[in-house]
Amino acid sequence: MKPFTSSTYIFKCLALLTAAMLSGCEGIFNGVYDEPQSETRSTTDGHLYINASGWLEWHYIDLKAVAERVSAYPDFDTSSLWQTIEIPTIETLEESAEKNNEKAGIYFYWYDVFGNGISKQEYMGFTPTKSQPEPEYWTFAVHRNNVRTNGCMVAETDFTSLSQLPEDSDWVSALVFTPDEWNQTDVWTVQDRMLNGIIGSQGIYINRVLSGWLKMVIPPMPPVFEINSHVFILKLPDGTFAALQLEDYMNSSGSKCCLSINYKYPL
Repeated sequence: MKPFTSSTYIFKCLALLTAAMLSGCEGIFNGVYDEPQSETRSTTDGHLYINASGWLEWHYIDLKAVAERVSAYPDFDTSSLWQTIEIPTIETLEESAEKNNEKAGIYFYWYDVFGNGISKQEYMGFTPTKSQPEPEYWTFAVHRNNVRTNGCMVAETDFTSLSQLPEDSDWVSALVFTPDEWNQTDVWTVQDRMLNGIIGSQGIYINRVLSGWLKMVIPPMPPVFEINSHVFILKLPDGTFAALQLEDYMNSSGSKCCLSINYKYPL
């Protein structure tokens, strides 16, 4: 048996204290980084489901392909057409893709999560990566509470149900549509320094209007999620329109960012 010493006692106390602190912090951050659950859900025409709780994936779907499959097979599982593609996080030695000073990579920011909230932030560094891979055909993609589109523009309506939409689509011409915009603070991807308030976000174009259907509010801690149940209209590059509504953002086990989406395409 090893002799008991004061240094041994101090070391054990520090180890226990560190474990307690980390456990407490993880509890505080519950809801920020829910572990992805394996639950899947079969959906029919007019409905979609995707577990988008993971930090390292974008989930893409092509509404045109969904409409074609449903037209041919009325009982087709619409959610089976999601394509999941990982976010590049490994530093590349190649010249990072750049457009208007917008470089592909991970942007590290410090967020005042225990003070004024995530609206107060400070740039901490940048890691260049390869650009985000995409399918050949897709309409929109989701990553937790973030949404991006494939050249679409989005408008929010006052409707709270797809059944409220007028029969014709002439009314959509009066809506104000917004394209995707560059963002390097919201697509949280790297969490290894989260306990210090430092989070790595992917630099990428997202649609702020459509991303507004699910908002993460910090403070308080754990965070609060606010759902916006209004119907959003997508204007596709070919001039057709789609309607989307976020019905729920939790699965049966309570994991956040598991999205149940009502859709209509084409209008």
